[in-house]
Amino acid sequence: MLHWNGKGLRAATLALAGLVGLAQPSSAEDRLLSDAVEFSGQILYLQTDVPGLVIGAVRNGETAVFGFGETARGSGKTPDGDTLMRVGSVTKVFTGAVLASLVADGSVKFTDHLQERIGWDVTVPALDGKPIRLIDLATHTSGLPREVDREPGPENDPFSTLTKETYAKAFTSDVQLFPAGTGGLYSNFGFDMLAVALGSAAGKPYDALLAERVLEPIGLKDTTFAPAEADRDRLMQGHSFDGSPLPDVPNTPVMSGASGLYSTANDMVTWLQWHLDRFSPDMAEMRLLDHASYVQRDALDPTYGFDESGHMDSMGLGWIVMQPEGDRPLILQKAGGLQGMFVYHAFAPTRGVGVFVAINEFDFSASMLMAEVVNGLISDLAPR
Repeated sequence: MLHWNGKGLRAATLALAGLVGLAQPSSAEDRLLSDAVEFSGQILYLQTDVPGLVIGAVRNGETAVFGFGETARGSGKTPDGDTLMRVGSVTKVFTGAVLASLVADGSVKFTDHLQERIGWDVTVPALDGKPIRLIDLATHTSGLPREVDREPGPENDPFSTLTKETYAKAFTSDVQLFPAGTGGLYSNFGFDMLAVALGSAAGKPYDALLAERVLEPIGLKDTTFAPAEADRDRLMQGHSFDGSPLPDVPNTPVMSGASGLYSTANDMVTWLQWHLDRFSPDMAEMRLLDHASYVQRDALDPTYGFDESGHMDSMGLGWIVMQPEGDRPLILQKAGGLQGMFVYHAFAPTRGVGVFVAINEFDFSASMLMAEVVNGLISDLAPR
């Protein structure tokens, strides 16, 4: 494994550029951005030894996207900005954006109770008399466990048991681990229930609501819960911890809030551009609500499951908020991992810089390194 070693490694990396299989940037107007993104991507790819890597960034509206390695081990096909991939828990910040949109137009309130909005014939528990609110779900402070208790699905359809019936059955009196709003515990269960509640409040399927409120207005044409058959040849193959390929398996509707989305680097860069266009009047109220911090870390006991990609200082609507430190500006970030893909994206809202990166192999050390590289790249491109 190679490690950063100044000029010598840069020279070696450039000499290996042809072997790495780099893609051309989507924009070359900002030459500093392109050089920094390309070089960072090369170094990260060589250090992690994963089958493939895609990295994209935006600075002051200009973008650059590069791909390295292969979409699947042995495929000989280099990933690029149009390569489709599962983005796992990055889905959660899209769910947060839907919540922001509905709050902005008065359709729901942050303080609405899940019981009032879920639309199911269930009794949602309220430990110590504290009902679970929509804001508790969006900030991982609901007290619901990380995962719903369920039977495992078959290897070729592992998510098949993530059904409405499974979730409804899970709402027992002792399901909460702490009273809502008092602690923080990363919860896929909670975000899936948030999506159910938002769809119920809007009176339409959640996938249609997400498309209407987020995907279509921002122009995210390749972000979806179910890629079309004609697009499946663009999929990036995920690989397990031992390097073996993992099958691309279907989602179920109820897992839409936490982890179900597919996207591309080009769409993710467009998503970051929207977040960084902070003075635009279009969807301005929604963006302001989406970028706010709602729960400070020191208000929570316990706090667990937030710090893998950088220390959480506060929680936004699915966003991990990192306060400025040294040269690093304020950063909002979110990582994800599913079916052999690890992804991470982050942006500095006041500095106009955002970065997305994806690798196609489960490797925890690589996932932590790519977060470190992204956060460092933002600090280099937008220092305080």
